[in-house]
Amino acid sequence: MPELPEVETVMRGLDAKLTNRVITAASLNRPDLRWPIPAGFAAALTGATVTGFRRRGKYMFMRLNTGASVLIHLGMSGRMIIDAPFALHEHLTLETNEGCRIGFVDPRRFGALDLIATNDEDTHRLVAGLGPEPLGNEFNAPMLLEALTGRKNPIKAALLDQTLVAGIGNIYASEALFRAGISPRRLAGQLGAKRVDRLVPAIKTTLTEAIAAGGSSLRDYVQPSGELGYFQHAWKVYDRAGEFCERCPQLPACSGIRRIVQTGRASFYCPQTQG
Repeated sequence: MPELPEVETVMRGLDAKLTNRVITAASLNRPDLRWPIPAGFAAALTGATVTGFRRRGKYMFMRLNTGASVLIHLGMSGRMIIDAPFALHEHLTLETNEGCRIGFVDPRRFGALDLIATNDEDTHRLVAGLGPEPLGNEFNAPMLLEALTGRKNPIKAALLDQTLVAGIGNIYASEALFRAGISPRRLAGQLGAKRVDRLVPAIKTTLTEAIAAGGSSLRDYVQPSGELGYFQHAWKVYDRAGEFCERCPQLPACSGIRRIVQTGRASFYCPQTQG
């Protein structure tokens, strides 16, 4: 599933092509994705001017001058295409007054489209329970330390809890924990202030660098322009089991990066440097 950096990259690509443009035509090619799409969805978009975009966790809101917002969730395999031919599994098509064509392609149909009042964005059922944005000021060491108090699950699993912090997924949790020198096995409630003080900036730095690189291209994800993201080339531990991390000596002193499974998800870490 695209994580925060991929969703942010997609949103910026859409913003550049759609904000302050009129949607001259909107075509919906099926009545549902993961959930039913509201009746009159395409008609509500046709003729409206896009006034801007907002991301909340892994969700995007496209705001219209009518006072409505379109919620967009890419799901597991969804992607947005710009000025490309009609694609297989393209479920929504938008055309603008400048001749731009946008398509929402989702082969597995785990994504979502909804139409709500802009004033109701934060109370939408999919985002109402989300935790703070990890790149915002609200996400800081004191806040995280308090939120982790009493938690008995591993810190890697805790970071994937979207009610704790919004938008972090499997890749970036592994990468941030490596940067902070924290084992994904360590219990969240036992991190302590010093480790949390390292973890918060590690999360922010990892996500910021990933956004600058256009996200990580893994399986289905590409930028709206069709370009790949490049952050996968900067992964320090993710999907690198058996390799030596940048902080370790080689054999026999170190056996390399290890892969374990936690709550059904693969975690990658260096046992020598993450404690």
